[in-house]
Amino acid sequence: MGRLNANKFETPTPVQAGAIPPALEGRDVLATAQTGTGKTLSFLIPILEMLQKPHSEKMEGRGAQALILLPTRELAMQVEQAFKVIRPNATYSTALVVGGMNERPQVDALRRGVRVIVATPGRLEDYLKRKLVRLDQVKILVLDEVDRMLDMGFQPVIQRIAATLPPVRQTLCYSATLEGKVKEVARNYLKDPVRIEVGTVTKPAENVELRAFSVDADKKQELLEHLLTAEKGSFLVFVRTKHGADRVARRLARSGHAATQIHGDRSQSQRNQALRNFSEGRHRVLVATDVAARGIDVANVAHVVNFDLPRAAEDFVHRVGRTGRASARGIASTFAGPAERNDLRKIERALSVQMRHFRVRSVSAGIRSESAI
Repeated sequence: MGRLNANKFETPTPVQAGAIPPALEGRDVLATAQTGTGKTLSFLIPILEMLQKPHSEKMEGRGAQALILLPTRELAMQVEQAFKVIRPNATYSTALVVGGMNERPQVDALRRGVRVIVATPGRLEDYLKRKLVRLDQVKILVLDEVDRMLDMGFQPVIQRIAATLPPVRQTLCYSATLEGKVKEVARNYLKDPVRIEVGTVTKPAENVELRAFSVDADKKQELLEHLLTAEKGSFLVFVRTKHGADRVARRLARSGHAATQIHGDRSQSQRNQALRNFSEGRHRVLVATDVAARGIDVANVAHVVNFDLPRAAEDFVHRVGRTGRASARGIASTFAGPAERNDLRKIERALSVQMRHFRVRSVSAGIRSESAI
């Protein structure tokens, strides 16, 4: 595991400590864990160990031996990249099978023969129908973020894909919750799984400092720029609309801040570029809508800003979960207009959290802390 140590993967997170040992023994694993808990390595390491066994070498070129299914292309791209970081050499080949991108490189990789396929369900099923991919040698199936795949309507597709896999295989299943149809998936695809439960999905991580600012709508941009000046590190800013994302990012850029945006009207290449620029530090600020942000999995986000109040407590947890990852400290600031105080209180009550409240009359006149609004 020299590649792991070289990349500073030294101390396992709780989900890694819980899932990796049974997975290495060949057991099925059912884990509830949020994004940011280190779960990606908890399934990539067992896959890598399986590929390094002597029997795997003989089967190279006869079909992929590991299949990882994820809900979005952004997550799939990040998982494939993570595998490339830890693999010993390029013989541990991968194919990315996702929609919204040029299919030629994907098909070429599959024709050459790969050890690992990282895919979204819709595009993979399309390739299966066109006989561009074979899955009859798969030894490990990973279903990551199952709850989100089911929310997106992929349950029948997953069922059809699973029907093409060898019946004797290992399955590792990850979900933020175990509600509703997720239990059904677990029953259908897992055999006597080891159950791993990491943290709670009903409230933000304790290492995230929660702040709430009572601020008029026309003062939000000024407050955001004040925070960017006062705080260090990267900022992920959530807004409600595509137009709002463009407007906030443009104003930040005009004020000299390195900012970009990601939303549903941007092309896939634009979204990929924005995400890459943000994750690599060329842009300090990424302004995002909730829908576009579903696939964002970026390490080391210092500060999440709810520029627009999220519609539901669940969205608040989802947004805030992008900071304070893997035990790092983070800050989450929520902007709320005077008419939104009740909505803010509802979020606090639903999540049993108490934010630190501030009142902003004008940024230049200072920000006043108050025990409660």
